[in-house]
Amino acid sequence: MHPAFSVIGFTVASGAGYGLFILLVLAEVYGFADIDVPVALSSGLLALVLISGGLLSSTLHLANPKNAWRAFFRFRTSWLSREGVFAVLFYPAALLYLIGVYVNDAQPNGLVSFVGLSAVVIALATVFSTGMIYGCLKTIRQWNTALTPTNYILLALATGSVLLVMILAFADKDINAMAGIAIALLALGAIAKAIYYFWVRTVTGPTINTATGFTRAKVRLLDTGHTAGTFLTQEFGYQAPMSLLTQLRVVVFALGFAVPAALLAFMILGLPSGLVALVGVVAMFAGIAAERWLFFAEARHVINLYHGAQHT
Repeated sequence: MHPAFSVIGFTVASGAGYGLFILLVLAEVYGFADIDVPVALSSGLLALVLISGGLLSSTLHLANPKNAWRAFFRFRTSWLSREGVFAVLFYPAALLYLIGVYVNDAQPNGLVSFVGLSAVVIALATVFSTGMIYGCLKTIRQWNTALTPTNYILLALATGSVLLVMILAFADKDINAMAGIAIALLALGAIAKAIYYFWVRTVTGPTINTATGFTRAKVRLLDTGHTAGTFLTQEFGYQAPMSLLTQLRVVVFALGFAVPAALLAFMILGLPSGLVALVGVVAMFAGIAAERWLFFAEARHVINLYHGAQHT
C-alpha cells in the first residue's frame, strides 16, 4: 500500500495524544505520579493539540473532504465512522476533566475521576477503532489480524507515557514510577511489533493459484492488463526495496524502543532529566514514524495477484 504521510502523521500524533491523556488520568486518579494543576493542564493541552493536529492531518488524505461528515452516519457498519464518533465524544469529556482538575486544584474528587475515566474509555475506543479500520480488511492479510489493533493501542500508550515522563521531568517532579511504566510499555510494544514482523513473513494468504482457481500447476501471468500505471497499481501496488525495509525495521527498534527505554532507565538511575527526556521523545517519534511507514509499505493488497504477484 502507498504510505500516505498525512495518515502516518495522523496515526502517530493522535495515538501519542490519546496515550498521553490516558496515562495522565490514570496517574492522577490512582496516584502513581505527582500530578498537580500545571502538569495536568500542560499534559492535557499537549494531548489535545496532538489529537487535533492528527485529525486535521487525516483530512488531507480524503479525496472529497466536504463529504467527510457522511462517515459519521455509518456507525453500525464502519470502523471509520466509529473512530470519528468516538473522537468527537472525547473532546467534551476531556475538557470537563481538565476543568474539574483545575477547579479542585488536582485534589481527589469522585465526579472528576468519573469524567476522566470516561474520557479514558472513549480514548481507548478511538484508538481501537483506528486499528480496526485496517484490521478488518480481509483483502490485506498483513493487516487482517488482531495484532493490528493491539499494536495501535500499545504504541499509543508507550508514546504517551514517554511524553508524560518528559513533562514530569521539566516540572521537576519524581519520574521514577512513570518512567518504569513507560519502559514496561515500550518493552511490550517492541515484543508485539517483533511478533507482527515475524507473522507477516509467513505467507498464509491467497496466491495467484487460489485467486484464479487453478491449483494443480503454477500459474504465471504472461502480460499485464495495462500499458501504464493506474490508480490500483500506484495506490495498492507500492513496492519498496527490501534493503530499505530491513534498515527501517532496525530504525524502528533502535529509535522507537531501545533508545527511549535506555534514556528513561538512566533517568531512574539519576541522570539529569528534562533534556534527556526530550531526546528520548524525539528518538521515539522518529522510530514510530518509521514503524507506521513500514505498516503501509509492507501491506500487499490482493489486487496485486492480477498484476503479476505470486502471493500477497
